[in-house]
Amino acid sequence: MSASTDTLPVIVIGAGPSGLAAASRLVERDIEPLVLEAGPAAGAAVREWGHVRLFSTWSELVDPAAEKLLAPTGWTAPDRATYPSGADWAERYLQPLADVLGAKVRYGARVTGVSRLGRDRIVDADRQAQPFTVSVLNADGTEERLTARAVIDASGTWSTPSPIGGDGLPALGEKAAADRISYRIPDLKDPAVRARYAGKRTAVIGSGASAFTALAYLAGLSEEDSGTHSVWILRRGISGSTFGGGSADQLPARGALGLAAKAAVDNGHADAVTGFRTSAVEKTGGRLVLVGEDGRRLDPVDEVIVLTGLRPDLTFLDELRLGLDERLQAPVDLAPLIDPNQHSCGTVYPHGVKELSHPEKDVYLVGMKSYGRAPTFLAMTGYEQVRSIAAHLAGDHEAAERVELTLPETGVCGGAGLFDQPAAAEETSGGGCCAAPATLTIGAPASSGGC
Repeated sequence: MSASTDTLPVIVIGAGPSGLAAASRLVERDIEPLVLEAGPAAGAAVREWGHVRLFSTWSELVDPAAEKLLAPTGWTAPDRATYPSGADWAERYLQPLADVLGAKVRYGARVTGVSRLGRDRIVDADRQAQPFTVSVLNADGTEERLTARAVIDASGTWSTPSPIGGDGLPALGEKAAADRISYRIPDLKDPAVRARYAGKRTAVIGSGASAFTALAYLAGLSEEDSGTHSVWILRRGISGSTFGGGSADQLPARGALGLAAKAAVDNGHADAVTGFRTSAVEKTGGRLVLVGEDGRRLDPVDEVIVLTGLRPDLTFLDELRLGLDERLQAPVDLAPLIDPNQHSCGTVYPHGVKELSHPEKDVYLVGMKSYGRAPTFLAMTGYEQVRSIAAHLAGDHEAAERVELTLPETGVCGGAGLFDQPAAAEETSGGGCCAAPATLTIGAPASSGGC
């Protein structure tokens, strides 16, 4: 890039944990950031699941560079050993950090397109010498174009949950039944939400931490209202790794989530339906019937909670030349490290600019978005990513390539493994950390939730 281009800001898309950490790291490097947040406040997506408690402690949720910016303001760091809720994280850390950054953060600014100035994705000539152009739709309806020396997309995946269909497409009838289908963990402390599920039969579709949390919450409601019952729908069979790492997980609260899901089934609050991939949702007598690809029809339910993962919105990046894995929609060099078809203990090592680079120079997908459709992201992974990228943009390539983070293991070898052969996946997992949890006694779900 030219010297004049280098004077432009680095545009960061999203004022969530990774986006604000990126801005903090850029400030630390004397590079001007401009954070564009579509919502009205910092951590807008985090606030939407504010009722859910994270399975990471405060010690793993505060970026070191951000903490340095906050310290002179009199900010009091939370107890590092405790587990915040999403609301705590947004109110006690993300918003104060955005306030310190001041005018470097703009709210109500939705990015609708990113390209090279005067160059669509086809044009080669002088491409890398051109600044990025970022199209923005403001909350008041006005549009504008901004230029940047680099773009860091930390917009996450929260806005694009995956549908019910086992083939990745919406099931037949899914849209027509939208009033009975939710794609979020229910906030049962909200009276209206509680009334929606109390005394009802609810299908929970999914096999990750979010599904575990929803099952635990509904099991708690079932203990108070015996008419409440869950049907847990899994696309695979149940194996030793279905419930996560349990006591072998180096993040204890994450391990407890799987134990909570198992307890919900064992204690009769939920029934498990395995090997079921939904192809249709039918309305019958005011209730919903899920129909499987194999023709099976489940007993009617009143509500459906779909927690089948999230996926990145890549539409506004369509004029950029991204190198994405064809399965995960994650950067090609990162994808093998996080692929749930292959992922096992210790294979996700800290990574940075090298693994996150694209054919289009100086554009980076970070945080949750960098993982595409993979479900194993941790906040501190995003903090390490943006530390490395900021160092690279500052010309400190030694720091960019240096690893400054050790990630905890999940306690589960093997991951998704062989799609329809959980027994085979267990046989090849190597034992050890993958043993099924022996202890099912846990504390209240609200103290050990996750997302």
